[in-house]
Amino acid sequence: MIFHYHFWTPHVEETEKFYQENGFRISQRFGKYKGDFQTFNPPLTWDDFREKKILFRIIEARKGAVNITFGYGKRIMFDHIGFLVSEEEKGKISENAERMNWEVDRGERRTFITTPYHFRLELQSNIDVIDSMSENIKIKKLKLVTKREGLDKDLSQLFGGSVNQIISVVGNEVLIKEAVINGFLSSNVVDPNGVKVFNNI
Repeated sequence: MIFHYHFWTPHVEETEKFYQENGFRISQRFGKYKGDFQTFNPPLTWDDFREKKILFRIIEARKGAVNITFGYGKRIMFDHIGFLVSEEEKGKISENAERMNWEVDRGERRTFITTPYHFRLELQSNIDVIDSMSENIKIKKLKLVTKREGLDKDLSQLFGGSVNQIISVVGNEVLIKEAVINGFLSSNVVDPNGVKVFNNI
């Protein structure tokens, strides 16, 4: 199950506001200020630190089974998408990735797979990364743009079956073009990073 996507963006405050206005809660803010990494978590608001010129490493927005993160970058750059899997699934997918000669970085809490499509895949088996599985609030579909063909076929090989939640098209840059999210308060709106978001309630 896709639960997550991550961007680097110069529009950090605007991105946070966009997702908050659509029902997400901000669970954490972590950034570098005066040479040290610090937290600026709620109940702090942007009025408390806007003038401090913090370089945010990560801001996390959550709703139901959706977790969206973003950090400061000089330009918009899509970094990775995350899948919630069992420990057994994580092991099998990682082995498949190695057979495909894709780099696998196994961490204590999550595993990252580097794809040849200029974005990464996160395999996550810790349920605490989402707020709830009981609500029908989840990412139903992502439409990705990649610079080369073959993503659909490679994902099927990686996961051992068709990955219907991801649709890919070929274009001039790598990005998430569209997201369908159950429970999103608006529909057919564009986030500050160019993702067109639809709800599907």
